[in-house]
Order: sequence, then structure tokens, then C-alpha cells
Amino acid sequence: MSSYSVAQAKTHLSKLIDEALLGVPVTITRHGKPAAELRAPVISPTLTAADRARVLDEIAARRKSRPSLGESGVDIVRKMRDGEF
Repeated sequence: MSSYSVAQAKTHLSKLIDEALLGVPVTITRHGKPAAELRAPVISPTLTAADRARVLDEIAARRKSRPSLGESGVDIVRKMRDGEF
């Protein structure tokens, strides 16, 4: 894993992104402490159609395994907006 200060990251952002895309996580530090981490995206645009379908199926299965909130997300946000929560 590579580590760079914020100042170094600003100067060498393209290089850091290239490193992350090669699979090497890049840590950006502030005052010597980890502040952020760059990694390659989990779902790459180069995935095959079969791989994309598999990932979407996994996401759908995870969603179905979670308990229901009893109402739609739209209704929940409306209640939050209107101060009912």
C-alpha cells in the first residue's frame, strides 16, 4: 500500500489514480494520519454482461434479505422532510 500526504496527492493525483487502478490501494494522509484511501472501483466498466448480471443478482439478493421498513423510501423521506420523524 502506498501512502502520500495531501500536498503530494494534489501534485501527483494522476499517478495515484494509476496506482489504484493497478490494484494498489493508495492512502492519503493529513498530519501523518490516514485521511482517505484510493482504490479501484469494485464494478469495472470492463465487466462482461454475465459478470454485471451476477453482481446485480447479488445486490438484489442482499436487498431481499433485509427486513422491510414497512413503507417506501419516498414516504420515509417525505416524513423526514415534513418533521414527522
